[in-house]
Amino acid sequence: MNDPLARTWSGYLRVDGRKGIRNIVLVIYTVECARHVAHLIAQDEPDTHVIGFPGCYDNQYAIRLMLALARHPNVGAVLSVGLGCEYTQPGKIAEVAEASGRPAAAFYIQDVGGTRASVAKGKEIVADLRARITRDTPRVPMGFADLTLGCECGGSDATSGLVGNPCVGRLFDHLVDRGGTAIVEEIVEMIGLRDLILARAADDRASGELAAAYDKAVAYCQSVRQYSVSPGNFSGGLTTIEEKSMGAFAKSGARPIQGVIRVGERPPRPGLWVLDSVPDPHFMGFGYTNPNDTEGIMDLIGAGSQLVLFVTGRGSVIGSPIAPLVKVTGNSRTYGRMSEDMDFDAGRVLAGEITLDDAALDLAAMIADVAGGRPSKPEALGHREYFIMYKHQDTPALAQGCRTNG
Repeated sequence: MNDPLARTWSGYLRVDGRKGIRNIVLVIYTVECARHVAHLIAQDEPDTHVIGFPGCYDNQYAIRLMLALARHPNVGAVLSVGLGCEYTQPGKIAEVAEASGRPAAAFYIQDVGGTRASVAKGKEIVADLRARITRDTPRVPMGFADLTLGCECGGSDATSGLVGNPCVGRLFDHLVDRGGTAIVEEIVEMIGLRDLILARAADDRASGELAAAYDKAVAYCQSVRQYSVSPGNFSGGLTTIEEKSMGAFAKSGARPIQGVIRVGERPPRPGLWVLDSVPDPHFMGFGYTNPNDTEGIMDLIGAGSQLVLFVTGRGSVIGSPIAPLVKVTGNSRTYGRMSEDMDFDAGRVLAGEITLDDAALDLAAMIADVAGGRPSKPEALGHREYFIMYKHQDTPALAQGCRTNG
């Protein structure tokens, strides 16, 4: 049997040395008032995606995430669009994108003259940006060692912990062994597992970061009187947050955890990492940490994941912009019922049709196909859901024990 983890494909080389699996134009709006215009600009434009932040005030978390997304390896060029009243400045986003080696542009709708004039101007800019990156972006060989993969759980049931997440965990072990990078999110779905998490720390520094992130997550859940477990989880056979946590943590595999990164921060080296998206203690009165699956997926993309795996036993129809989403289920009934939307059936392991190792290799082959240009099912259906929420978390430079990207 050919080793799917030895496969290569053609990627897009960025100035910082990272490689992308897509070459998109990203339209970013900086306030809710510009959302409609931004989507009209991108409408019917090939390889053009939209993200944005609705808030009119200066939110550090959202700005940090948008700047990270503007410099994502799958992004070739950026157009930033604002209304003209908001704190977040589209010109500043374009400057950061240009400094990273990407062509970029920005304008205010008020300066251009309204909806129709702004849409016409935006489409002209997008066409020019797309022509430039199509012509000028170098194509280079790429393999699993060049990949950063993220994983999110959503709509979990009993099969998620039995095979869905373990399948991804086994894949992540292979990825790390090949020199790639894996990121798991949702530390609020690790409640009850403190000792197990710390036992996986690669060194004392990682142990300290994991302990601090875990303790903060517990305090946060206590302060908002909610844990990340839902009626859908109960219907799927899960009974407690600890039981859900055991299944959710299985997506991390078995390799040592190198440390904790925060929203908008990239892993500083290959290996397995935990992404902390929980608000910091002095901000705990603002918003729930894990409001929906799309928010966590955006955080994983902001950390540099070129592709994100989404494990759901109950089924889901979401996708994502910028990075393809590959949906994995451990429930073959769910796969059969929602095969148009679900990419991978890990439930075959429970049926005795294949082993967990074989399932992980099959998933690796699918990832290589998608990385090489084949659309995932959410991509083919046009799903590009995104959510950048009002959240408060200090910058990595201000957070004790965390690192900057330099």
